[in-house]
Amino acid sequence: MRTAAAQATETTQPSPSPRTVIPAPAGAHRGRTRTDDSGWTRLIDAVRESGQYPTRAEAERVTRIVLSALGGHVVGDERVDLAQALPEEAARVVASQVPATRRLTAAEFVDSVAVRIEGATPATARWDVSSVLSVLPDLVGDDLVTRVLAQLPPGYALLFGRAELNPAPMP
Repeated sequence: MRTAAAQATETTQPSPSPRTVIPAPAGAHRGRTRTDDSGWTRLIDAVRESGQYPTRAEAERVTRIVLSALGGHVVGDERVDLAQALPEEAARVVASQVPATRRLTAAEFVDSVAVRIEGATPATARWDVSSVLSVLPDLVGDDLVTRVLAQLPPGYALLFGRAELNPAPMP
């Protein structure tokens, strides 16, 4: 429990600088670092802008739900690299998930998010998922997103804001 003096000091002094700076993994934007506070704030602000959410709280709630769902479906080195590239709070959300026992199609993934968001429909859940996942390439790098997409079933690329080109079937 904090003392009254500690609480008063916290409210009168400026916020401390981020406590940790962790270099981004190979494949992420050069010179980009992860900080526990400012990186999370930038992520939430990007999601808020992408999804046109009226409040930061709503953008944060959606971000946590979507990253939590994604965390169960990304495994191996890609999961580790994704967690390292994300801001600390986002990394905890991704890394704390138990790996899924069954790979979900993109539509099933969106439906799984819809059941986690009160009042969501498949259309609003798709908006929420895309609002979060489409900001990840700028944050973690295109190379890592490409690796993540390679381990997910077809259909996820659109959720990350990418076109998904399938080869034409041979006659």
